[in-house]
Amino acid sequence: MKDKRWFFQKNILVLGLAKSGLAAAKTLKQLGANVTVNEAKNLQGSVEEEELRQWNITLVSGGHPLHLVDDTLDYIVKNPGIRYDNPIVKIAVEKKLPVVTEIELADIIGEGDILAITGSNGKTTTTTLIYEMLQKSGVPSHLAGNIGNVACEVAENTKKDDVMVTEVSSFQLKGTEEFHPRTSVLLNIFDAHLDYHGGRADYEYSKGKIFKNMKKEDSAIYNAEDPVVTKLAHQSFASLVPFSVHGHTTDGAYVKDDVLYFRGEEIITVEEAALPGKHNQENMLAAIAAAIIHGANKSEIRKVLMDFNGIEHRLQFVGSLHGRKVYNDSKATNILSTQKAIEAFTNPVVLLAGGLDRGNEFDELIPSLKNVKAAVFYGETKDKLEQAGKSAGITKIKKTNTLDEAVHHAYFFTEEDDVLLLSPACASWDQFKTFEERGAAFLQAVEKIKLEVKSDLSG
Repeated sequence: MKDKRWFFQKNILVLGLAKSGLAAAKTLKQLGANVTVNEAKNLQGSVEEEELRQWNITLVSGGHPLHLVDDTLDYIVKNPGIRYDNPIVKIAVEKKLPVVTEIELADIIGEGDILAITGSNGKTTTTTLIYEMLQKSGVPSHLAGNIGNVACEVAENTKKDDVMVTEVSSFQLKGTEEFHPRTSVLLNIFDAHLDYHGGRADYEYSKGKIFKNMKKEDSAIYNAEDPVVTKLAHQSFASLVPFSVHGHTTDGAYVKDDVLYFRGEEIITVEEAALPGKHNQENMLAAIAAAIIHGANKSEIRKVLMDFNGIEHRLQFVGSLHGRKVYNDSKATNILSTQKAIEAFTNPVVLLAGGLDRGNEFDELIPSLKNVKAAVFYGETKDKLEQAGKSAGITKIKKTNTLDEAVHHAYFFTEEDDVLLLSPACASWDQFKTFEERGAAFLQAVEKIKLEVKSDLSG
Protein backbone atom coordinates (compact mmCIF):
# COMPACT_ATOMS: atom_id res chain seq x y z
CA MET A 1 0.00 0.00 0.00
CA LYS A 2 1.38 3.37 -1.02
CA ASP A 3 1.46 6.29 1.37
CA LYS A 4 1.72 10.00 0.70
CA ARG A 5 5.51 9.94 0.75
CA TRP A 6 5.64 7.64 -2.27
CA PHE A 7 4.65 10.52 -4.57
CA PHE A 8 7.58 12.73 -3.59
CA GLN A 9 9.64 13.59 -6.73
CA LYS A 10 7.76 11.01 -8.80
CA ASN A 11 6.96 11.97 -12.42
CA ILE A 12 3.19 11.83 -12.80
CA LEU A 13 0.96 12.50 -15.80
CA VAL A 14 -2.61 13.64 -15.16
CA LEU A 15 -4.51 12.66 -18.30
CA GLY A 16 -7.59 14.82 -18.87
CA LEU A 17 -8.20 17.99 -16.92
CA ALA A 18 -11.83 18.74 -16.02
CA LYS A 19 -12.72 19.14 -12.34
CA SER A 20 -11.19 15.89 -11.08
CA GLY A 21 -7.99 16.29 -13.11
CA LEU A 22 -7.38 19.78 -11.77
CA ALA A 23 -7.93 18.57 -8.19
CA ALA A 24 -5.65 15.56 -8.69
CA ALA A 25 -2.88 17.71 -10.20
CA LYS A 26 -2.92 20.15 -7.27
CA THR A 27 -2.99 17.34 -4.72
CA LEU A 28 -0.04 15.58 -6.33
CA LYS A 29 1.92 18.82 -6.51
CA GLN A 30 1.35 19.36 -2.78
CA LEU A 31 2.74 15.85 -2.19
CA GLY A 32 5.96 16.83 -3.95
CA ALA A 33 5.39 15.16 -7.32
CA ASN A 34 6.53 16.48 -10.70
CA VAL A 35 3.19 16.89 -12.44
CA THR A 36 2.27 17.24 -16.10
CA VAL A 37 -1.34 17.68 -17.18
CA ASN A 38 -2.41 16.61 -20.66
CA GLU A 39 -5.76 17.79 -22.06
CA ALA A 40 -7.12 17.05 -25.55
CA LYS A 41 -8.76 20.48 -25.84
CA ASN A 42 -6.56 23.47 -26.58
CA LEU A 43 -6.38 25.46 -23.35
CA GLN A 44 -3.85 28.05 -24.49
CA GLY A 45 -4.71 31.37 -22.87
CA SER A 46 -7.39 29.83 -20.66
CA VAL A 47 -8.11 30.35 -16.97
CA GLU A 48 -7.09 26.73 -16.36
CA GLU A 49 -3.71 27.26 -18.00
CA GLU A 50 -3.05 30.29 -15.80
CA GLU A 51 -4.10 28.43 -12.66
CA LEU A 52 -1.78 25.51 -13.44
CA ARG A 53 1.06 27.91 -14.18
CA GLN A 54 0.62 29.47 -10.74
CA TRP A 55 0.95 25.99 -9.26
CA ASN A 56 4.09 25.37 -11.35
CA ILE A 57 2.35 22.50 -13.13
CA THR A 58 3.19 21.82 -16.78
CA LEU A 59 0.21 21.79 -19.18
CA VAL A 60 0.26 20.11 -22.59
CA SER A 61 -3.03 20.74 -24.43
CA GLY A 62 -4.54 20.40 -27.88
CA GLY A 63 -3.92 16.65 -28.28
CA HIS A 64 -2.37 13.59 -26.68
CA PRO A 65 1.30 13.43 -27.80
CA LEU A 66 2.69 9.96 -27.28
CA HIS A 67 6.12 11.20 -26.16
CA LEU A 68 4.55 12.01 -22.77
CA VAL A 69 4.78 8.30 -21.94
CA ASP A 70 8.56 8.06 -21.74
CA ASP A 71 10.92 6.04 -19.57
CA THR A 72 10.95 8.65 -16.82
CA LEU A 73 7.18 8.46 -16.18
CA ASP A 74 6.16 6.73 -12.95
CA TYR A 75 2.38 7.00 -12.76
CA ILE A 76 -0.73 8.14 -14.65
CA VAL A 77 -3.90 9.51 -13.07
CA LYS A 78 -6.57 9.25 -15.78
CA ASN A 79 -9.89 11.04 -16.13
CA PRO A 80 -12.52 8.27 -15.81
CA GLY A 81 -14.16 9.27 -19.11
CA ILE A 82 -11.01 8.63 -21.16
CA ARG A 83 -11.29 5.19 -22.69
CA TYR A 84 -8.65 2.49 -22.52
CA ASP A 85 -8.23 2.51 -26.29
CA ASN A 86 -6.74 6.01 -26.01
CA PRO A 87 -3.21 5.71 -27.52
CA ILE A 88 -1.48 7.13 -24.43
CA VAL A 89 -3.33 4.71 -22.16
CA LYS A 90 -2.57 1.76 -24.44
CA ILE A 91 1.16 2.55 -24.46
CA ALA A 92 1.20 3.00 -20.68
CA VAL A 93 -0.52 -0.35 -20.16
CA GLU A 94 1.97 -2.04 -22.50
CA LYS A 95 4.79 -0.51 -20.45
CA LYS A 96 3.09 -1.79 -17.28
CA LEU A 97 2.81 1.73 -15.88
CA PRO A 98 0.09 2.20 -13.26
CA VAL A 99 -2.96 3.90 -14.84
CA VAL A 100 -5.42 4.85 -12.11
CA THR A 101 -8.35 7.16 -11.54
CA GLU A 102 -8.52 9.90 -8.93
CA ILE A 103 -10.39 7.78 -6.33
CA GLU A 104 -7.26 5.66 -5.97
CA LEU A 105 -5.38 8.81 -5.03
CA ALA A 106 -8.11 9.79 -2.56
CA ASP A 107 -7.79 6.46 -0.79
CA ILE A 108 -4.02 6.84 -0.42
CA ILE A 109 -4.06 10.34 1.06
CA GLY A 110 -7.23 10.25 3.20
CA GLU A 111 -7.09 9.73 6.97
CA GLY A 112 -10.76 8.73 7.38
CA ASP A 113 -12.74 5.69 6.25
CA ILE A 114 -14.16 5.48 2.73
CA LEU A 115 -17.74 4.23 2.43
CA ALA A 116 -18.12 3.56 -1.31
CA ILE A 117 -21.38 3.05 -3.20
CA THR A 118 -21.84 1.78 -6.75
CA GLY A 119 -24.45 0.10 -8.94
CA SER A 120 -26.04 0.52 -12.35
CA ASN A 121 -29.00 2.36 -10.83
CA GLY A 122 -29.74 4.03 -7.51
CA LYS A 123 -26.25 4.97 -6.36
CA THR A 124 -26.89 8.73 -6.15
CA THR A 125 -30.06 8.24 -4.08
CA THR A 126 -28.36 5.71 -1.79
CA THR A 127 -25.24 7.84 -1.35
CA THR A 128 -27.31 10.88 -0.42
CA LEU A 129 -29.46 8.89 2.01
CA ILE A 130 -26.40 7.52 3.81
CA TYR A 131 -24.78 10.94 4.03
CA GLU A 132 -27.92 12.55 5.46
CA MET A 133 -28.39 9.70 7.97
CA LEU A 134 -24.81 10.09 9.22
CA GLN A 135 -24.96 13.88 9.28
CA LYS A 136 -28.20 13.98 11.25
CA SER A 137 -26.77 11.41 13.67
CA GLY A 138 -23.72 13.57 14.34
CA VAL A 139 -21.25 11.22 12.65
CA PRO A 140 -18.45 13.30 11.05
CA SER A 141 -18.99 12.63 7.35
CA HIS A 142 -18.23 14.10 3.94
CA LEU A 143 -19.94 13.70 0.55
CA ALA A 144 -17.58 12.89 -2.31
CA GLY A 145 -17.15 11.29 -5.70
CA ASN A 146 -19.64 11.63 -8.54
CA ILE A 147 -21.77 13.80 -6.26
CA GLY A 148 -20.35 16.32 -3.86
CA ASN A 149 -16.72 17.37 -4.17
CA VAL A 150 -13.86 15.63 -5.96
CA ALA A 151 -12.78 12.70 -3.79
CA CYS A 152 -9.10 13.60 -3.45
CA GLU A 153 -9.98 17.16 -2.40
CA VAL A 154 -12.29 15.80 0.29
CA ALA A 155 -9.76 13.17 1.38
CA GLU A 156 -7.11 15.82 2.06
CA ASN A 157 -9.30 17.26 4.83
CA THR A 158 -10.52 14.07 6.49
CA LYS A 159 -9.55 13.06 10.00
CA LYS A 160 -9.15 9.59 11.44
CA ASP A 161 -12.76 9.13 12.61
CA ASP A 162 -14.38 10.75 9.57
CA VAL A 163 -16.45 8.86 6.99
CA MET A 164 -16.13 9.77 3.33
CA VAL A 165 -19.43 8.77 1.67
CA THR A 166 -18.35 8.32 -1.92
CA GLU A 167 -20.36 7.52 -5.05
CA VAL A 168 -18.15 5.66 -7.53
CA SER A 169 -18.75 4.55 -11.12
CA SER A 170 -17.50 1.56 -13.09
CA PHE A 171 -15.25 3.98 -15.00
CA GLN A 172 -13.58 5.03 -11.75
CA LEU A 173 -13.38 1.52 -10.31
CA LYS A 174 -11.80 0.07 -13.45
CA GLY A 175 -8.86 2.41 -12.81
CA THR A 176 -8.05 1.16 -9.31
CA GLU A 177 -5.34 -1.11 -7.95
CA GLU A 178 -5.26 -0.71 -4.14
CA PHE A 179 -8.55 1.15 -3.56
CA HIS A 180 -9.81 -0.10 -0.20
CA PRO A 181 -13.13 1.15 1.19
CA ARG A 182 -13.92 0.07 4.75
CA THR A 183 -17.56 -0.34 3.68
CA SER A 184 -18.68 -1.06 0.11
CA VAL A 185 -22.21 -1.09 -1.29
CA LEU A 186 -23.08 -2.79 -4.59
CA LEU A 187 -26.75 -2.21 -5.44
CA ASN A 188 -27.32 -3.96 -8.75
CA ILE A 189 -25.79 -4.67 -12.15
CA PHE A 190 -27.64 -4.15 -15.43
CA ASP A 191 -26.28 -3.70 -18.95
CA ALA A 192 -24.71 -0.24 -19.08
CA HIS A 193 -21.62 1.43 -20.55
CA LEU A 194 -20.79 -1.74 -22.50
CA ASP A 195 -19.22 0.34 -25.29
CA TYR A 196 -16.71 1.75 -22.79
CA HIS A 197 -15.99 -1.62 -21.17
CA GLY A 198 -15.99 -3.63 -24.38
CA GLY A 199 -18.55 -6.07 -23.01
CA ARG A 200 -20.50 -7.24 -19.98
CA ALA A 201 -17.62 -9.22 -18.45
CA ASP A 202 -15.37 -6.18 -18.00
CA TYR A 203 -18.29 -4.12 -16.70
CA GLU A 204 -19.02 -6.74 -14.00
CA TYR A 205 -15.31 -7.07 -13.18
CA SER A 206 -14.97 -3.29 -12.80
CA LYS A 207 -17.99 -3.04 -10.50
CA GLY A 208 -16.67 -5.97 -8.47
CA LYS A 209 -13.39 -4.14 -7.81
CA ILE A 210 -15.24 -2.22 -5.10
CA PHE A 211 -14.82 -5.40 -2.98
CA LYS A 212 -11.38 -6.48 -4.23
CA ASN A 213 -9.09 -5.23 -1.45
CA MET A 214 -11.45 -5.57 1.51
CA LYS A 215 -10.54 -7.45 4.69
CA LYS A 216 -12.56 -9.44 7.20
CA GLU A 217 -13.06 -6.40 9.46
CA ASP A 218 -14.64 -4.50 6.53
CA SER A 219 -18.30 -4.69 5.44
CA ALA A 220 -19.57 -5.64 1.98
CA ILE A 221 -23.23 -4.63 1.59
CA TYR A 222 -24.82 -6.33 -1.41
CA ASN A 223 -28.14 -7.08 -3.11
CA ALA A 224 -28.89 -10.70 -2.24
CA GLU A 225 -31.46 -10.91 -5.05
CA ASP A 226 -28.99 -10.05 -7.81
CA PRO A 227 -27.01 -13.22 -8.62
CA VAL A 228 -24.10 -11.35 -10.24
CA VAL A 229 -23.82 -8.96 -7.29
CA THR A 230 -23.98 -11.88 -4.87
CA LYS A 231 -21.22 -13.73 -6.71
CA LEU A 232 -18.96 -10.67 -6.67
CA ALA A 233 -19.60 -10.02 -2.96
CA HIS A 234 -18.77 -13.60 -2.04
CA GLN A 235 -15.38 -13.27 -3.73
CA SER A 236 -14.49 -10.68 -1.08
CA PHE A 237 -12.82 -11.37 2.26
CA ALA A 238 -15.11 -8.82 3.92
CA SER A 239 -17.95 -9.44 6.36
CA LEU A 240 -21.04 -9.89 4.16
CA VAL A 241 -24.15 -7.79 4.79
CA PRO A 242 -26.95 -8.76 2.38
CA PHE A 243 -30.17 -6.87 1.70
CA SER A 244 -33.40 -8.15 0.17
CA VAL A 245 -36.76 -6.54 -0.65
CA HIS A 246 -38.44 -9.96 -0.55
CA GLY A 247 -37.16 -11.07 2.83
CA HIS A 248 -34.78 -13.67 1.41
CA THR A 249 -32.29 -12.90 4.17
CA THR A 250 -32.48 -11.90 7.82
CA ASP A 251 -28.71 -11.46 8.24
CA GLY A 252 -28.74 -7.86 7.06
CA ALA A 253 -31.45 -5.48 5.85
CA TYR A 254 -34.75 -6.76 4.47
CA VAL A 255 -38.44 -6.09 3.89
CA LYS A 256 -41.04 -8.32 5.52
CA ASP A 257 -44.78 -7.64 5.61
CA ASP A 258 -44.16 -4.12 4.26
CA VAL A 259 -41.72 -3.24 7.05
CA LEU A 260 -38.01 -2.46 6.58
CA TYR A 261 -35.78 -4.25 9.12
CA PHE A 262 -32.09 -4.39 9.95
CA ARG A 263 -30.97 -7.59 11.68
CA GLY A 264 -34.40 -8.21 13.19
CA GLU A 265 -35.06 -4.65 14.34
CA GLU A 266 -37.90 -2.69 12.73
CA ILE A 267 -36.76 0.58 11.15
CA ILE A 268 -39.74 1.94 9.18
CA THR A 269 -42.82 0.78 7.29
CA VAL A 270 -43.06 1.02 3.51
CA GLU A 271 -46.03 3.35 3.90
CA GLU A 272 -44.12 5.73 6.19
CA ALA A 273 -41.14 6.02 3.85
CA ALA A 274 -41.25 8.92 1.41
CA LEU A 275 -39.60 7.17 -1.54
CA PRO A 276 -41.91 5.02 -3.71
CA GLY A 277 -41.19 1.74 -5.48
CA LYS A 278 -39.33 -1.54 -4.98
CA HIS A 279 -36.11 -0.09 -6.40
CA ASN A 280 -36.17 2.62 -3.74
CA GLN A 281 -36.76 -0.02 -1.07
CA GLU A 282 -33.45 -1.55 -2.21
CA ASN A 283 -31.78 1.85 -1.96
CA MET A 284 -33.21 2.43 1.53
CA LEU A 285 -32.18 -1.01 2.79
CA ALA A 286 -28.61 -0.52 1.59
CA ALA A 287 -28.51 2.95 3.15
CA ILE A 288 -29.89 1.68 6.46
CA ALA A 289 -27.23 -1.05 6.65
CA ALA A 290 -24.36 1.30 5.79
CA ALA A 291 -25.51 4.05 8.14
CA ILE A 292 -26.01 1.73 11.13
CA ILE A 293 -22.61 0.10 10.56
CA HIS A 294 -21.06 3.58 10.78
CA GLY A 295 -22.89 4.57 13.94
CA ALA A 296 -26.04 6.34 12.75
CA ASN A 297 -28.94 6.67 15.17
CA LYS A 298 -32.04 4.63 14.19
CA SER A 299 -34.45 7.43 15.04
CA GLU A 300 -32.54 9.82 12.77
CA ILE A 301 -32.52 7.18 10.03
CA ARG A 302 -36.33 7.02 10.28
CA LYS A 303 -36.62 10.81 10.02
CA VAL A 304 -34.46 10.89 6.89
CA LEU A 305 -36.51 8.16 5.24
CA MET A 306 -39.79 9.86 6.11
CA ASP A 307 -38.72 13.30 4.87
CA PHE A 308 -36.57 12.45 1.84
CA ASN A 309 -38.07 13.75 -1.41
CA GLY A 310 -35.46 12.22 -3.69
CA ILE A 311 -32.58 13.50 -5.75
CA GLU A 312 -33.22 16.40 -8.08
CA HIS A 313 -34.40 15.03 -11.46
CA ARG A 314 -34.39 11.40 -10.20
CA LEU A 315 -38.01 10.43 -9.45
CA GLN A 316 -38.18 13.68 -7.51
CA PHE A 317 -41.49 14.52 -5.89
CA VAL A 318 -41.99 18.17 -6.73
CA GLY A 319 -45.41 18.73 -5.17
CA SER A 320 -49.12 18.40 -5.77
CA LEU A 321 -50.93 20.11 -8.62
CA HIS A 322 -54.66 20.35 -7.86
CA GLY A 323 -54.69 16.88 -6.31
CA ARG A 324 -52.24 15.31 -8.79
CA LYS A 325 -48.82 14.19 -7.54
CA VAL A 326 -46.07 15.51 -9.83
CA TYR A 327 -42.73 13.70 -10.25
CA ASN A 328 -39.66 14.88 -12.16
CA ASP A 329 -37.61 11.92 -13.41
CA SER A 330 -35.69 13.76 -16.12
CA LYS A 331 -32.57 11.75 -15.25
CA ALA A 332 -34.29 8.66 -16.73
CA THR A 333 -32.37 8.68 -20.00
CA ASN A 334 -32.89 4.98 -20.76
CA ILE A 335 -35.70 2.43 -20.87
CA LEU A 336 -34.71 0.63 -17.67
CA SER A 337 -34.92 3.81 -15.59
CA THR A 338 -38.37 4.63 -16.97
CA GLN A 339 -39.57 1.07 -16.29
CA LYS A 340 -38.57 1.42 -12.66
CA ALA A 341 -40.20 4.84 -12.39
CA ILE A 342 -43.56 3.67 -13.75
CA GLU A 343 -43.53 0.53 -11.62
CA ALA A 344 -42.89 2.60 -8.48
CA PHE A 345 -46.55 3.75 -8.40
CA THR A 346 -49.83 2.08 -7.58
CA ASN A 347 -51.89 5.19 -8.44
CA PRO A 348 -52.79 5.77 -12.12
CA VAL A 349 -49.90 7.28 -14.08
CA VAL A 350 -50.00 9.85 -16.86
CA LEU A 351 -46.59 9.62 -18.52
CA LEU A 352 -44.51 12.17 -20.42
CA ALA A 353 -41.67 10.61 -22.41
CA GLY A 354 -39.51 11.38 -25.41
CA GLY A 355 -36.25 12.90 -26.53
CA LEU A 356 -33.22 12.06 -28.62
CA ASP A 357 -33.63 9.22 -31.13
CA ARG A 358 -30.64 6.89 -30.71
CA GLY A 359 -32.05 4.37 -33.17
CA ASN A 360 -33.52 1.93 -30.63
CA GLU A 361 -37.11 0.77 -30.38
CA PHE A 362 -39.14 0.79 -27.15
CA ASP A 363 -40.51 -2.77 -27.10
CA GLU A 364 -38.87 -3.44 -23.70
CA LEU A 365 -40.97 -0.64 -22.23
CA ILE A 366 -44.31 -2.18 -23.28
CA PRO A 367 -44.89 -4.37 -20.16
CA SER A 368 -44.43 -1.34 -17.87
CA LEU A 369 -46.62 0.87 -20.06
CA LYS A 370 -49.56 -1.37 -19.18
CA ASN A 371 -49.61 0.52 -15.84
CA VAL A 372 -50.06 3.86 -17.67
CA LYS A 373 -53.59 5.29 -18.13
CA ALA A 374 -52.55 8.01 -20.60
CA ALA A 375 -49.35 9.26 -22.23
CA VAL A 376 -47.95 12.24 -24.07
CA PHE A 377 -44.91 11.58 -26.22
CA TYR A 378 -42.76 14.37 -27.60
CA GLY A 379 -39.57 15.08 -29.51
CA GLU A 380 -37.66 12.88 -31.95
CA THR A 381 -38.93 9.58 -30.49
CA LYS A 382 -42.64 10.45 -30.28
CA ASP A 383 -43.68 8.13 -33.14
CA LYS A 384 -41.72 5.12 -31.81
CA LEU A 385 -43.08 5.66 -28.31
CA GLU A 386 -46.60 5.97 -29.68
CA GLN A 387 -46.26 2.53 -31.27
CA ALA A 388 -45.09 1.07 -27.96
CA GLY A 389 -47.95 2.79 -26.14
CA LYS A 390 -50.55 1.41 -28.54
CA SER A 391 -49.05 -2.08 -28.21
CA ALA A 392 -49.40 -1.72 -24.41
CA GLY A 393 -53.09 -0.86 -24.78
CA ILE A 394 -52.92 2.82 -23.83
CA THR A 395 -56.02 4.41 -25.35
CA LYS A 396 -55.24 8.04 -24.51
CA ILE A 397 -52.11 9.12 -26.37
CA LYS A 398 -51.05 12.55 -27.59
CA LYS A 399 -47.94 13.50 -29.59
CA THR A 400 -46.29 16.91 -29.44
CA ASN A 401 -43.08 18.42 -30.69
CA THR A 402 -41.95 20.06 -27.45
CA LEU A 403 -41.90 19.19 -23.76
CA ASP A 404 -43.76 22.39 -22.90
CA GLU A 405 -46.70 21.36 -25.11
CA ALA A 406 -46.53 17.84 -23.71
CA VAL A 407 -46.92 18.97 -20.09
CA HIS A 408 -49.99 21.03 -21.00
CA HIS A 409 -51.73 18.08 -22.69
CA ALA A 410 -50.64 15.60 -20.01
CA TYR A 411 -52.23 17.63 -17.23
CA PHE A 412 -55.61 17.50 -18.94
CA PHE A 413 -55.37 13.70 -19.12
CA THR A 414 -55.03 13.56 -15.31
CA GLU A 415 -57.63 13.36 -12.58
CA GLU A 416 -57.33 13.88 -8.84
CA ASP A 417 -55.01 11.32 -7.15
CA ASP A 418 -53.24 10.54 -10.43
CA VAL A 419 -49.46 10.71 -10.84
CA LEU A 420 -48.12 13.12 -13.47
CA LEU A 421 -44.71 11.68 -14.33
CA LEU A 422 -41.91 12.98 -16.53
CA SER A 423 -39.71 9.96 -17.22
CA PRO A 424 -38.36 10.38 -20.76
CA ALA A 425 -36.62 7.03 -21.46
CA CYS A 426 -34.39 9.06 -23.80
CA ALA A 427 -31.45 11.44 -23.68
CA SER A 428 -32.33 15.13 -23.65
CA TRP A 429 -30.12 16.31 -26.50
CA ASP A 430 -32.79 16.78 -29.16
CA GLN A 431 -34.07 19.88 -27.29
CA PHE A 432 -31.89 20.40 -24.20
CA LYS A 433 -28.18 20.44 -23.39
CA THR A 434 -28.60 18.29 -20.27
CA PHE A 435 -31.23 16.29 -18.38
CA GLU A 436 -31.01 18.97 -15.67
CA GLU A 437 -32.07 21.63 -18.18
CA ARG A 438 -34.93 19.37 -19.30
CA GLY A 439 -36.08 18.86 -15.70
CA ALA A 440 -36.02 22.60 -15.07
CA ALA A 441 -38.13 23.16 -18.20
CA PHE A 442 -40.63 20.59 -16.94
CA LEU A 443 -40.93 22.39 -13.60
CA GLN A 444 -41.45 25.71 -15.37
CA ALA A 445 -44.22 24.18 -17.47
CA VAL A 446 -45.89 22.78 -14.33
CA GLU A 447 -45.76 26.23 -12.71
CA LYS A 448 -47.37 27.69 -15.82
CA ILE A 449 -50.22 25.19 -15.57
CA LYS A 450 -50.75 26.15 -11.93
CA LEU A 451 -51.34 29.74 -13.02
CA GLU A 452 -53.54 28.73 -15.97
CA VAL A 453 -55.77 26.45 -13.92
CA LYS A 454 -55.99 28.99 -11.08
CA SER A 455 -57.06 31.60 -13.62
CA ASP A 456 -59.72 29.27 -15.07
CA LEU A 457 -61.07 28.49 -11.60
CA SER A 458 -61.25 32.14 -10.58
CA GLY A 459 -62.78 33.21 -13.89
